[in-house]
This record gives sequence, C-alpha cells and structure tokens, in this order.
Amino acid sequence: MNVQGDEPLIPPALISQVASLLDAHPKAAIGTLATPIASVEELLDSNAVKVVTDARGRALYFSRAPIPWNRDGAPAGLASQRDFGGARRHVGGYAYRGGPLLQLAELPPGALELREKLEQLRALEHGLAIVVAEALEPPGPDVNTLADLEHVTALLTRRMP
Repeated sequence: MNVQGDEPLIPPALISQVASLLDAHPKAAIGTLATPIASVEELLDSNAVKVVTDARGRALYFSRAPIPWNRDGAPAGLASQRDFGGARRHVGGYAYRGGPLLQLAELPPGALELREKLEQLRALEHGLAIVVAEALEPPGPDVNTLADLEHVTALLTRRMP
C-alpha cells in the first residue's frame, strides 16, 4: 500500500478500499481510486491528475492535461471549455502486488512518465494493468500548492484540542 504524500487527509475508508481492490481484480497488478471532477477549473488544473479507464475499470491513461476532452464543449479553444462531465480525478493511493512492485522498481522511467511526471505511467508503458475504482467517499483536499498547504494546515489546526 502506498498513500501519496500530497493526500494527507485521505479517509481511512479509502485506504481500505484501495487495499481490497486487488482481491476483487486478480489480473490487476496495481489498484487505485478516482473521483468525479467537480468543475471546469479542476479539469483544467494541471495539479489535478486525471484518469480515463476502459469499460472494465482498467486505466487507459493518467494525465495532468484535461482528459477526456469534449471537443464540442470548447469551440473557442482551451479557455472556452465548459463541459467536465465524465472526467475523473485520480486519488493518490495505490495497492501493489509484490512481483509487479519489484518489477516497477527495476524499470527506467518511460517517455510518458518523463513528460507528464506521473510514475503510474511507467506501469502502463510496460503493460501492467491498473484497476481504478470509484472512491466510496470524498478524498479530502490534496496538497499541490502553497495555498493548498495553508488550507490543509488550517484544517488540521482546527482539529487539534
């Protein structure tokens, strides 16, 4: 199990959900979660990693770019996009099978990983199946910017007695 450091407030239920994914999907090497994109701004945010899957829930691609892109929803280019329906944000937690994890550790970064700066693309580039389930609850705010850090710090400070 791996929870990314930028997900400090991920609910324990989501960690359990990720951990159980590989039992439910014996052919998958890796399991992870996604949640619906909530706004056009989130779709266009390069800090929000997006994921698209096939009909069986296997990851096809992860990107910092807005995917899937509704060509007809942005007639005047990127800034005119108004449709974010069907887009999903990756939640930064992974469950790994032992063998594929050891294999990944030995593989060099591929072209897609180097371009997007997303380590899960190394697995896809080398043919490892990643199953993606819908998060059963909201993942909580992640930390990608100084403003995000300040927001999460304030939330944690309010929780302290």
